[in-house]
Amino acid sequence: MSRKFLIAGNWKMNKTASEAVDLIEEIKSSVGDQTSVQVCVCPPFTSLSQSSESVEKSEVLLGAQDMNAAQSGAYTGEISAEMLRDLYVSFVILGHSERRQFFGETNQIVNQKIHAAIGNNLKPIYCIGETLDEREAGKTLDIVRTQVREGLENFPTHSIENLVIAYEPIWAIGTGKTATDEMAQEVHAEIRKVLAEMFGDTSADSIRILYGGSMKPENAAGLLAQKDVDGGLIGGASLTARAFVGIIEAAQSA
Repeated sequence: MSRKFLIAGNWKMNKTASEAVDLIEEIKSSVGDQTSVQVCVCPPFTSLSQSSESVEKSEVLLGAQDMNAAQSGAYTGEISAEMLRDLYVSFVILGHSERRQFFGETNQIVNQKIHAAIGNNLKPIYCIGETLDEREAGKTLDIVRTQVREGLENFPTHSIENLVIAYEPIWAIGTGKTATDEMAQEVHAEIRKVLAEMFGDTSADSIRILYGGSMKPENAAGLLAQKDVDGGLIGGASLTARAFVGIIEAAQSA
């Protein structure tokens, strides 16, 4: 089954609203009209409104970096799925390793968010991955299997086309280290195997699995050439148009 590449930029806690618009305009000038690769930018919450206006009338989609599972209520500082949809957000990153590490998010908490996202027509980008200690202990595949099964528990199969997985080896995030092409493919293949066990082969073949560990223009082609790598969740390289566009161009050529 042919899966369209998705290149999503996770800007993390970077860029003011005006800086976000400037970066989106640069990205649009290079790849704003192409449709061969799906492109998504995920600015901070404070930049979503202006960013939504900036991506309008282009092929660039808008994503958010997190959301609360609750529909509304007394949750100071939190953002709901409905608030994101009102700004024409399409994707939402859930379960990022930084959310797990710094804010104590568990697979069960992320599962609640995934269900809330799907219930509000948002496409979750569900992040999974192992630490350096877990990889060196040979636990990588066990860790990602558990994360897939627990994070996607009771996921509605009728919405499977809206699900995206991002494998992000935690030891490779922001460190400049990258899994080899073969290492990435091994884990991605295992993820797809678990998805097949949960949802069936056809559904598993339709789910895009992104690589999220320091992908950049210099290594994108090799990673994207792997059978089960369907794009990238890009951190540092998404903060400049030149690097981000370089990865998109690598996906166009893959």
